[in-house]
Amino acid sequence: MSLTDVTRELLVRYLDTWAPGALHGARRATFALVSRAPSSVPAAEAALRVFAEFADRLRGRQLTMIVAAPDADAVRERLAAVQAELRTPAALTVHTLPDAALLPAGLTAARAAGAPLLVALDGDADDATLRAVRAGKPGELLTVSADGRDLRDAGFGLDAAVELVDDAGRAVLVCLGTPSAKSLEAFKNELWAVDEYAGVRLRDPHDPDRRLLDISLTPNPAPLRRELLDHLAAQGPRTVTELKHFTMTGTVYRPADTVRALHGLLDSAAVTRDPEHGRLGGDVVIARSRTAVG
Repeated sequence: MSLTDVTRELLVRYLDTWAPGALHGARRATFALVSRAPSSVPAAEAALRVFAEFADRLRGRQLTMIVAAPDADAVRERLAAVQAELRTPAALTVHTLPDAALLPAGLTAARAAGAPLLVALDGDADDATLRAVRAGKPGELLTVSADGRDLRDAGFGLDAAVELVDDAGRAVLVCLGTPSAKSLEAFKNELWAVDEYAGVRLRDPHDPDRRLLDISLTPNPAPLRRELLDHLAAQGPRTVTELKHFTMTGTVYRPADTVRALHGLLDSAAVTRDPEHGRLGGDVVIARSRTAVG
């Protein structure tokens, strides 16, 4: 699989989580797919097919899909055929725009502000797009770029960044900005669930050692152990809940990987726990041992 195929799979997986959550608590929701290259038809079709699976949840609700891309005419034609094939309800509407720069106006026309909004963008977001996305409630931005920037300073509150690297060493940076811890955790879960045989590995863009991680539902915990040790050395003792939050926001790993990594650190006496015995619950305090190395 190519990097494009894997990023499309990740988008589909995340949409499969995002759509039911967005439709559960709101009367309307908006998804926008933005591409600066004429290659958006496969991703747009895949997204529409995901939304069609939730047609039964659209009664009394509105789900708007916007595609902004140079090949807008081809997208419109293909998505119209898919809608006819799947007999999607009138509550699932599709709009196309011929230029990514038109997205903020398109979101305004769709009344995207104040309701769940997810924008998937090929490349970096300009200031107008960032403002439009943050107006969602919640507003989330998923970006994919070959040499872009992460979303740490984009004003979303929470963010994740990971590089997908193929066997030839080519890489793309995938970032999610969101105000929702639940959404960020869901994104991490889907990230580690993509096809492990696709010939793509993960890399933390902030890792000075540039370590490549095999995609797996049970990833190698060794790099996370080192990151947890470094975090404890810098910040002092932390509860398990606080360490899970660090894992989610400061590493490429999932919060669920934290406990497994901590068990390894406890077994090697690299950290201590208080209380010393019992379940490793969220209020257990973890401290780096004085003898810990690394």
